[in-house]
Amino acid sequence: MVDMSATLIHHGHVAILKTAFEMGDVIVALTSDAEIKTHKGYLPELNFEARRSVVSAFRYVQEVVESPWILDDKFLDLHNCEVLVHGDDNRNLVSLSKTFLVQRTYGVSSSELRERAKRIIS
Repeated sequence: MVDMSATLIHHGHVAILKTAFEMGDVIVALTSDAEIKTHKGYLPELNFEARRSVVSAFRYVQEVVESPWILDDKFLDLHNCEVLVHGDDNRNLVSLSKTFLVQRTYGVSSSELRERAKRIIS
């Protein structure tokens, strides 16, 4: 399983999905709109169904499920997932034995892209 908000897709998302795909089938836990609003303070540019459509189109992804902001072992078990693949900024409550951390793609994030776009527009 890979969890993400995917508010603005970038090459870091592709990198982590590819890494997870090399380990087996990939289920993406896609954060709900309400959780993004609560934790990031804004509604995403694309709603959940649009983001699901985009993420589902990646060849590395077998399934997309709606998820809360923070995942735990119960969520992984509910979706029959053995491991959570996440960047090294992980804050999920998944057991270390079920977590595979990868180095984040530094220099790019959806938040940084959003800020860059705001500067260009203004």
